[in-house]
Amino acid sequence: MFIAADTRFVDGDNPAPFSFSPDTGFQTMYRLNVGGQVISRKDDSGFYRLWDNDHPYIFGVYGVTLTKDSNLTIEYTPKVPNYTASVGVYDTARSMGADPHINLEYNLTWILPVDAGFSYLLRFHFCEIWHPITKVNQRSFFIYINNQTAQQHMDVIVLSGEIGRTAYKDYVILTTGSGQVDMWVALHPDVSGRPEYFDAILNGLEVFKLQSYGSNSLAGLSHPLPLEPDANSPLQQEPNLGAVMGGAIASYSVLLITFFGICFGIYIIYRRNKKKTKDYGNHALTLPSNHCRHFSFAEVQSATNGFDQSFLLGKGGFGNVYLGKIDNGTKVAIKRCNPMSNQGVHEFHTEIKMLSKFRHRHLVSLIGYCEAKSEMILVYDHMANGTLREHLYNTKSPPLLWQQRIEICIGAARGLHYLHTGSEQGIIHRDVKTTNILLDGKLVAKVSDFGLSKASPDIENTHMSTAVKGTFGYLDPEYFRLQRLTKKSDVYSFGVVLFEILCARLVINTLLPEEQVSLRDWALSCQKRGVLEEIIDPCVKEDITPECFRKFAEIAEQCVADRSIDRPSMGDVLWNLEVALQLQDSARYNSSCALGESSHQSIISAAAQEDIFSAIIRQEGR
Repeated sequence: MFIAADTRFVDGDNPAPFSFSPDTGFQTMYRLNVGGQVISRKDDSGFYRLWDNDHPYIFGVYGVTLTKDSNLTIEYTPKVPNYTASVGVYDTARSMGADPHINLEYNLTWILPVDAGFSYLLRFHFCEIWHPITKVNQRSFFIYINNQTAQQHMDVIVLSGEIGRTAYKDYVILTTGSGQVDMWVALHPDVSGRPEYFDAILNGLEVFKLQSYGSNSLAGLSHPLPLEPDANSPLQQEPNLGAVMGGAIASYSVLLITFFGICFGIYIIYRRNKKKTKDYGNHALTLPSNHCRHFSFAEVQSATNGFDQSFLLGKGGFGNVYLGKIDNGTKVAIKRCNPMSNQGVHEFHTEIKMLSKFRHRHLVSLIGYCEAKSEMILVYDHMANGTLREHLYNTKSPPLLWQQRIEICIGAARGLHYLHTGSEQGIIHRDVKTTNILLDGKLVAKVSDFGLSKASPDIENTHMSTAVKGTFGYLDPEYFRLQRLTKKSDVYSFGVVLFEILCARLVINTLLPEEQVSLRDWALSCQKRGVLEEIIDPCVKEDITPECFRKFAEIAEQCVADRSIDRPSMGDVLWNLEVALQLQDSARYNSSCALGESSHQSIISAAAQEDIFSAIIRQEGR
């Protein structure tokens, strides 16, 4: 998913530039075709997204629906390519209507139930499709999110350039409270700018839930499925004064109903959470004890000195991570779900199931868990050198040597290859990134955090249709567009990791010029122009041999191909990384040899390399 460089964070009435962390995970919550009918997956320009009708979410007056003239052609641009949204989204729109006196008396409003405590990215899709609107300042309006000003003087012609041309704007907002809350999105005419028409327009709206503050978890209450539209609703009618008054009166009834609904919802959530805790306990106790130890809460408290803040290592997938000591001093990492939240139950189950089945040198080892007193706690081997990210940039840690980096890449690739092939079905990690690659005291790489992992079909090219979850910058664009998850989705994410290791910069940095925001896109552009070496991390630039650099860049480029069919398997990636390491070693050996030494001593034959790789594969899982 491409992130706009001018994304704004809505806080008060002065939105500020928003920079995405490379660890920002997201989940699609709403995808609405505003003013149009449902667009099925098969009708979404080959990208297989479902666009719901916005009618069930409108509050008060519906406004009027617009449809483009038959002689108008929707035009995409390089900044807004055709996969941004279906052409059917831009073909239709909802506006406030033709009467300026009525329009000034109300907001065109949508109410979207969301989970509290999360930030949300809202993408507004725009396209002027009404022929009278062809010039600047004919239609200008304000955008409000949760009663805060997200945008003043929104003029679609200014944004897009001309009628029929697509555009979008991104905003981020943080929700507060607990349980499920309503997100309000509203449009209102801009009076101060004195436009020709006091009106507002919207073609489409997408809402993405971002990971909770201080956590990688996206777990929470799911938003309700859209209701079926009322066949008798005035969807196609222009508003009149009676409708406006009726909407105002109805709002009091809605608020009253909402109050009682919230009370009932709190009761349901309370009962549901009690059942989750009970069900979890029954499930967890069935795990094999020889693979996963069951800790008492008292043992965990003792190991962390009562969760002393001086033992805090950082933030984990769904809570704090503490340094602990068990069994006469053995160091462990203890990840504790925030006891005040109800998040992470599914991820907790998944992590235990996955790591109870697998043992591998390049997968982090789960020692045990604790489920007493409604707690969700995981106990892992302690990784003395933390995450790979901590050794690349924005850190006080000394930079890794290139030899260390490529060996870490190989270790992580071995872990992922084992996941993909080490069981009957195989496992898709679904959240490969540098913060999920941990380093032990000897800088051995271990893949971690399996909360989003999925069992994979045993056929390599078979996909699973599943809700899109992952992390901005690392997410497979084919998975995002088609909601088809394959093992090649992990390969794509790993390719981004390779570029991140090579260049030592954020994978998404919205503070950079637009063409450089995405590391993957910028690296491919530099590779195409033959200048990739110019963006290599200066700390290792002089250490990489030309042969190794060419091979490494080639692997990364293949991994991040747009289409999964064009990407290598993780086994092929591992093999090529081993070759890149041999090229690095061979070139360095050559440079240190006397000029008169024979060249056959310095270059390992392809057959020998294949023997090495075969031996490595035989060692997998030992």
